[in-house]
Amino acid sequence: MKTYSIKTLLEGGGSFLENKVLINAWVRAFRSYRFIALNDGSTIKDLQVVVDSKFSEEFLKKITIGAALKISGLVVKSRGKEQTIEVLAEKIKIYSETSPEVLQGTILQPKRHSLEKLREQAHLRFRTKFFSAVMRIRHQLAFSVHKYFHKRGFLYVHTPIITASDAEGAGEMFRVTSLDLKKLPRNSQGQIDESQDFFGRSTHLTVSGQLEGESAAMALGKIYTFGPTFRAENSNTSRHLAEFWMIEPEVAFYELSQNMDLAEDFLKYLIGTILEHCTEDLDFLNQRFVEEQKQKPKHDRLENTLVERLEFVNRMPFIRLSYSEAIKILLASKTHKKGQFKHTVKWGMDLQSEHERYLVEKHFRAPLILFDYPVAVKAFYMRLNEDEKTVRAMDVLFPGLGEIIGGSQREERYEILLKCMKELDIDEKLLWWYLDTRRFGSAPHSGFGLGFERLVQFVTGMSNIRDVIPFPRTPKNAEF
Repeated sequence: MKTYSIKTLLEGGGSFLENKVLINAWVRAFRSYRFIALNDGSTIKDLQVVVDSKFSEEFLKKITIGAALKISGLVVKSRGKEQTIEVLAEKIKIYSETSPEVLQGTILQPKRHSLEKLREQAHLRFRTKFFSAVMRIRHQLAFSVHKYFHKRGFLYVHTPIITASDAEGAGEMFRVTSLDLKKLPRNSQGQIDESQDFFGRSTHLTVSGQLEGESAAMALGKIYTFGPTFRAENSNTSRHLAEFWMIEPEVAFYELSQNMDLAEDFLKYLIGTILEHCTEDLDFLNQRFVEEQKQKPKHDRLENTLVERLEFVNRMPFIRLSYSEAIKILLASKTHKKGQFKHTVKWGMDLQSEHERYLVEKHFRAPLILFDYPVAVKAFYMRLNEDEKTVRAMDVLFPGLGEIIGGSQREERYEILLKCMKELDIDEKLLWWYLDTRRFGSAPHSGFGLGFERLVQFVTGMSNIRDVIPFPRTPKNAEF
């Protein structure tokens, strides 16, 4: 007898009628010792299994919510309205028993739980309809990332997780060491002797694979990275994680405008695949999204449903606007004139989330790409414009989220890059190899970084980034 996933059975519907099948799944509900709702994670929908009197009451009492079962039975037309088929159980094997007492206090109980409660039991939240829907969408997005780049001739490059350089220059990095913290070796100046460490120098978990990715792009043409990155920023907010995943393409011979084209096309492709392949999970999350919006103050609500928002972004051309023009719009806005922005608006400032969301949600009501930012607010590797006041940076802004992509045309001119590093007190000896790429066959090149969890957050409508990653790593939280 062949084993089928519940997704396969439900999608096949009538084609399985009068066939005997084998199912391995977990119990979502068990009504009246007669109807078992089974789910195996392949779909948000449950399969109903009908149990007849040949099974003893004593045996059926052992079947509890969350129990893992192996069931063989006959597929028949369902009498219920919720499904087209059901299975008449012929044999049931209980892989493990769980007493009702053990279930008390867990999120496996059949009732609505808060997202905070789900995070407290992160090892169990995969079993909820809500979180399993998010994870299936996350999977589809990850698969589509690789598919997109592969079809367009990009090579997937694995950049180091352990690094000696800080790509962002923020200094908020996790240290990697094999030294005994109770007996740290010291040099003659009383400082930690890092030459005795495993790598013979100070090393950290990476915040980005960009610098190494640039090196690869200068030989391979079009590359992308997709891996874990780390930031030791002590931020306990709904927007920050200490461990997250980044997608970073780098393309040789690309100017900033081409970089913007790539970012827009990439995002639309990913959103399109979700609208096409994840309809059931999206419908479920859409209902939750609508309910959540109703609970918010009127001024903070989003006008569209989750699905409408995705369809809107997918079909709308992204507006392209310089940073300087954006500042003019913000200064002329009623929100600014009434003093309703929390942060001061002036040229040279780093735009805050409230400013980004005003531009996207209130002024343009469309996805937006801002470009040509002031030198002072962007990283050292971004190409300096002719005005020497701005760099060829770009940020893609989405409704309800703000920045989803940050990128730039990279500074390919050796002398200018070296000068910028010196002005920012960046050790050129540490990044000698990065400078070297500007000495041998340097060429214009561009790239961007897409925070994968930010994308999953936007697509699923989740307000907290901790709810779109299996086990969130945040300050004082690494339990699971």
